Amino acid sequence: MSKNKIQVPEAKQAMEQFKMEAANEVGVNLKQGYNGDLTAKQAGSIGGQMVKKMIADYESRMK
Repeated sequence: MSKNKIQVPEAKQAMEQFKMEAANEVGVNLKQGYNGDLTAKQAGSIGGQMVKKMIADYESRMK
């Protein structure tokens, strides 16, 4: 069972969309629901892309 909880339940759909966009950008095919068949490299590349986009967004807002 996952311990990661979205603090704002209304944001769940937006986070799923963000994850799908990041996966698409790095060339990983995600399906709706369970994606336990991903390699650690694939999952890491998705998470890394998400962080990269969040940092870029934050930096753009700081200007």
